[in-house]
Amino acid sequence: MPGWDNFFVAEAGAAAALAGLVFVAVSINLTRILEYPHLPARAAETLIALLSVLVVTKFALVPGQSARAYGIEIGATGLVIWTIQTVMLVRAQKMGHQYSSFVPRILMNQLPPLPFFIAGGLMAIGHAAGVYWIVPGTLLSFAAGIFGAWVLLVEIQR
Repeated sequence: MPGWDNFFVAEAGAAAALAGLVFVAVSINLTRILEYPHLPARAAETLIALLSVLVVTKFALVPGQSARAYGIEIGATGLVIWTIQTVMLVRAQKMGHQYSSFVPRILMNQLPPLPFFIAGGLMAIGHAAGVYWIVPGTLLSFAAGIFGAWVLLVEIQR
């Protein structure tokens, strides 16, 4: 994957910085977050979205590995993240939490890991262009992380 190193380094740094900021947001509003049974899971989902970018980009920076091996790693990462996010969303529904904006909630929960899964699958079967699916996965994960951070920092205060 020649030429992608700078992208992966930049995205790993951005993901780590944003995850750190979410940790700060949670610590600042921890008492308020714990008042709502669904918000601790929301905080975890936000961190998971950002950490998925960190994991995917770190795998890319492993020297000497094949595109196929990287594809398997990111495909598995996408699948694991999607599974965790789905379980958390289902649990929130079972707890009786009704989202006022359910469609954005589902989109921010379910969409980000899917491009990683697609990228991994394509790369694992030999389609080098699968790496381009990492870009929307990264952007969607950052959007989900920022959306979740907004809820944890601003919306919780309303």
